Amino acid sequence: MTSRAARSAQFGAAEADGIIRCDACPVLCRIRPGRAGACARYANADGVLVRTDPVLALAQAVDSNAPVVPFAERDWDGALMDPSRVFLTGVGSGTTYPDYKPAPFIVGSVQDGVDTVTVVTEGMFSYCGVKVKIDTDRHLGPETAAVRVNGEQVGHVTTAEYGSQMLSIGGVRHLTGGSKKEGVVTCDTLLKLCDAQAVEFTIDGGHAVVVQAGAAPIVDGTPETRMRVGCGSAAVGIFAQQWAGHVDEVIVVDDHITGVLSEHQAGRVLEMRPAGIRVRGRRSTPGRYFQVAQPGLGWGGTDITDPLAIIERIDPKLAWPGLRLLFTSTTGDHALYCVLDESLRPIAAAMPPAVRAVVDRIGENCEPSLCSVVFMAGAGGSLRAGVTQNPVLLTQSVARGETRVTMGGAPVYLWPGGGITVMADVLRMPRLAFGHVPTPAIVAPIEFTLPRALYETLGGHMDQVVPVADVLRSLGEDLRIATWHDGNPWPFAR
Repeated sequence: MTSRAARSAQFGAAEADGIIRCDACPVLCRIRPGRAGACARYANADGVLVRTDPVLALAQAVDSNAPVVPFAERDWDGALMDPSRVFLTGVGSGTTYPDYKPAPFIVGSVQDGVDTVTVVTEGMFSYCGVKVKIDTDRHLGPETAAVRVNGEQVGHVTTAEYGSQMLSIGGVRHLTGGSKKEGVVTCDTLLKLCDAQAVEFTIDGGHAVVVQAGAAPIVDGTPETRMRVGCGSAAVGIFAQQWAGHVDEVIVVDDHITGVLSEHQAGRVLEMRPAGIRVRGRRSTPGRYFQVAQPGLGWGGTDITDPLAIIERIDPKLAWPGLRLLFTSTTGDHALYCVLDESLRPIAAAMPPAVRAVVDRIGENCEPSLCSVVFMAGAGGSLRAGVTQNPVLLTQSVARGETRVTMGGAPVYLWPGGGITVMADVLRMPRLAFGHVPTPAIVAPIEFTLPRALYETLGGHMDQVVPVADVLRSLGEDLRIATWHDGNPWPFAR
């Protein structure tokens, strides 16, 4: 029996005319010889249902500066690699559908003298989505506003975080709870985002934004470059001492908290003279103002293009002719230096070098604006049944930290509470780690690593445990080897 046939023996049922009914997912495609199923992940090769993509193994290089060279020879016997330095991932492994079957690979190895088992599979996730973090203070859209691709809602705007706008994309309601087109578009969007491809969103009541993991966002056709150093109040506090003596008042314009230096505690500690310039909005605490303007693409994430517009009044009892006034945004992209004339009107003037240096320093302290994509999913019944005959024991073991969960070798964040709900940074996962099935659902790799003795205690499929060297050798041409991601912790490390 060939390695490919051996790998596929647990899948499919033969029908007339050489057709195979694939049972790797609920679609149950009937695949003719030489053709692939709807997901393109399984094909009929001479009457055998085969996986079209090779299984991915990640190997630690002996020399950390030298990448592992992918090995594709048919007759490789595994002797060129130390099995203890190889981690078999779920990428390309296959599924456990219809749930009761053991995982495609249950691999045994010895790590630091400990007998270890890694259960390797792919999950079909209908309950999944991504959280997108967009480093910008620009207003993208109102909270809870619909996020669309090609007119179909695929998610919504969620709560903004410090210096970043956040989107929630996918989820079971968009995958299965709407129209067929909505589900297809949502699935395609998730697949592209997880593969670090660019996706253009439109936001109801907001703007268009192009998102790509690891790249700068593009808002209404303009690439973002800087993530704000902090809110207006934070910027005032950070740079107050550097401004002291060079300006009499600084107003840092921000959509959330606009800072006014002479009123702020930082200005008071520096014994700055009150300047008497009152900005619009709701005064929170001294030197901190909310709602000075509407959200937008202007200064500090507001709709302001002329910062003088946020001045509500200038108190003649406190202000004086010649008062030096600086406006700046939270990224330093925008700045205006003014001097009050005899009528206490702000008049634009050349910015002194010492003041310009501090504005430039704001920009220096802004990190590059990037998009981050985190895949989030719940590992349900089929995954857990592929690991153990009593799935709740696996859930409890994962919650206790006894069983380590990875996705394509990448570390996951495990949500507390019931179930196995995990999140993983797609950039720490192998490229092309994700697939789909037309139900629609996302297919993603997942691995469970634990001591062999514990695996037996959990009711694991002990008769399916195969030494890692034998697995690597048997896969032959169905194995792809890549270098381990240096930024990821080694799953076998104690």
